[in-house]
Amino acid sequence: MSNLKNCRLFLLDMDGTIYLGDRALPGAVDFVNYLQATGRRYIYLTNNSSRSGTDYVARLRNKGFPCEKEDVFTSGMATALYLKERFPGAGIYPVGTGAFCRELESYGLQLTDSDPRAVCLGFDRELTYEKLEKAVRFLRRGAAFIAANPDLVCPMPDDEVLPDCGSICALLTAATGREPVYIGKPHPRMVDIISKQTGISNDLIAVLGDRLYTDIALAKNAGAVSVCLLSGETTREMLDASPLKPDYVFLNVAELHQALI
Repeated sequence: MSNLKNCRLFLLDMDGTIYLGDRALPGAVDFVNYLQATGRRYIYLTNNSSRSGTDYVARLRNKGFPCEKEDVFTSGMATALYLKERFPGAGIYPVGTGAFCRELESYGLQLTDSDPRAVCLGFDRELTYEKLEKAVRFLRRGAAFIAANPDLVCPMPDDEVLPDCGSICALLTAATGREPVYIGKPHPRMVDIISKQTGISNDLIAVLGDRLYTDIALAKNAGAVSVCLLSGETTREMLDASPLKPDYVFLNVAELHQALI
């Protein structure tokens, strides 16, 4: 446990890790309070781009979690930074929720549905056929294909799931032959940005999550400590069959809390 106990910053995935749907998972709020009480930093890190950073602050507080604006970093925020760097001043066509679009605009991006330089996808729970039709048209005309995250599903209570950004991208790939550039987990960009902002090196950062192909792969790609929690998407069977092995595995965040104590 020494590598994990030495970590100074914990990056906490949200969906399937500290809550499911509208319910905080048992022991999750106590765990975050424990990190705070022991002088460890924490940042809520999510691939879910359907909400803005400020939306997440309110959402987390409503569930009882301590949270300030600087404690949240989403794939939507990382995507906005990427688009601002790669396509300065260019028109962007978004396929995402209203909150996702407002997040992009808050970084100074110009959103358009007329001859965009890039099509940008997020987890869109407000998806319409019209959005898909326009995205296919623009991608076939050569617009760049950018996506916030590769998650295929979003876990929900009672073993239910919602189609996530990766599933929408698969539809567009089938229609256009184009593959997206994914910005969120497992790309190490999110950890690297946080490391630079906090001054904490990647090897002293722990990434907690329930998905092997995003959360655990992110930690491996960034040289951080990886912690898989079996409270969301990943099962023991999936873990046993996967060539990607996390540094630590716990049933849930409550079990992790007890192990740290």
